[in-house]
Amino acid sequence: MVALTERALARLTMQILELADNTTAFRSLDWDRDRFDIEFALTNGTTYNSFLIEGEKVALIDTSHAKFQQLYLDTLKGKIDPATIDYLIISHTEPDHSGLVKDILELAPHAIVVGAKVAIQFLEDLIHWPFERKIVKNGDQLDLGNGHVLEFVSAPNLHWPDTIFTYDHKTQILYTCDAFGMHYCDDDTFDEKLELLEADFQTYYDCLMGPNARSVLSALKRMGDLGEIRLIATGHGPLLQHHVTELVGRYREWSQAQAKAETLSVVFYVSEYGDSDRLAQAIANGISKTGVAVELVDLRTVDTQEVRGLVDLASGIVIGMPPQSGDYAAQTHALLSTILASTHAKQAFGLFETGGGDDESVYPLRNKFQEAGIVEAFQPILIKEAPTIATYQLCTEAGTDLGQWLTRDRSIKQMKSLDGDLDKALGRISGGLYIITAQKDSASSAMLASWVAQASFEPLGISIAVAKDRAIETFMHVGDHFVLNVLAEGNYQTLMKHFLKRFPPGADRFADVKTYPAANGSPILADALAYLECEVTSRMECSDHWIVYSTVNSGRVSKVDAMTAVHHRKVGNHY
Repeated sequence: MVALTERALARLTMQILELADNTTAFRSLDWDRDRFDIEFALTNGTTYNSFLIEGEKVALIDTSHAKFQQLYLDTLKGKIDPATIDYLIISHTEPDHSGLVKDILELAPHAIVVGAKVAIQFLEDLIHWPFERKIVKNGDQLDLGNGHVLEFVSAPNLHWPDTIFTYDHKTQILYTCDAFGMHYCDDDTFDEKLELLEADFQTYYDCLMGPNARSVLSALKRMGDLGEIRLIATGHGPLLQHHVTELVGRYREWSQAQAKAETLSVVFYVSEYGDSDRLAQAIANGISKTGVAVELVDLRTVDTQEVRGLVDLASGIVIGMPPQSGDYAAQTHALLSTILASTHAKQAFGLFETGGGDDESVYPLRNKFQEAGIVEAFQPILIKEAPTIATYQLCTEAGTDLGQWLTRDRSIKQMKSLDGDLDKALGRISGGLYIITAQKDSASSAMLASWVAQASFEPLGISIAVAKDRAIETFMHVGDHFVLNVLAEGNYQTLMKHFLKRFPPGADRFADVKTYPAANGSPILADALAYLECEVTSRMECSDHWIVYSTVNSGRVSKVDAMTAVHHRKVGNHY
């Protein structure tokens, strides 16, 4: 039986339902959340899922986001007296799942907190009072009675370093927190309508799981030893019941492709220090846009041998500066020395502060990398105040610069790969000249485009091909708004030259360019022949581009008699 509160209640609602024998799901539905950091422009909100298993002993798996404090606790109390909870299982300590741990322990002070060793260490810093704990490793079991034997699967870096899965042998339910999830909120508890979920499922994988593809494959291998998995109870979005085999298979396929990538970059950071997690994730997303594989590595969870092995494999190395003091300072400082000693001149590096206020200075390490002849792919990212969306965009662009530097030889080889006649013939497909401009809060971007076409009459729509490694791609997800500026024949050279140049990460694309704001907030170029205000409604993935379909909401022509500038190419295998 499913019970739903009224949606009108600030668009935060709770859903409670029985999944199996003595097994209950509590889903916190966040209908209107429209962003999850820079990488996620949410069009369908999100959910935070928590689960209760009642054997002879009672276990609660994860909690919820702090914004659901009263709703979640009232719903839980309607089902069970929280004081009877024997175990609180922490899949990982990210705040959107552990935000109410302190509240639960106040109501159930004798509950034993179950988690990976790293998770318990993180919680000690979060809770600040003694609590009972049980550290579990891969393969450990916990018998709740009445047949509910829980087995734990170590799944570090999916997508936090302390992640564990929990498998109930009685119900054959696997609780995976972030893995296999998606940011998707609706009344459907399960994945019946796969066609509605596929895009969000892949976007979620690309942003959160793809940068740790090797860790995904390790977790999948461990999952194979559990037996049949009837249902995957995720931490975000619908629970997977109808398409388990299909969706697990996609994780395997995507991760194998990532793991086989010719080029690898490693982003070292210290999680839960400053804003390092989100900044590292943004850099990793930027690298991924270029087809370079990425590994995100928390310096608190690796040893010297692992670091040497990763640096030896990597072509690119990014380091988020750790704190100068604290419990892990000596360990992370030693690992920085190991990274430096393991590098060689064919690699590229980048450094960023994490905004914790006690960061190691980037400059001594930067000097040592440069003295060793290692190329700096982007200028150090210095965090002097709380990160904004512009900060995350800066990190994404820096990661893309690193990836493009690492793939420069591959790009040149690709440019020379087509047959001469075919190359020239393809180049005869002409297009207009346009500037796409977009603004989100404090971040903005722009791109010169020629692969633009009207795509529909009703509604009025256009299609644009956007290369995956273009900075503006982050601004062109479903629900995003932008302006298509049409350049005029005979009056486009200045704008074309400006927007063709290579901007450093975070640079203002509109410096010294006259603009005024459109109704959707994006810049209109004053010297454009015409402009169209657009909203992205769908995207189709191609090998190296996204085909972005957008509806046109309004537009205007400044010079009725002028013609659109036309772009002619000599060859067709590069811009």
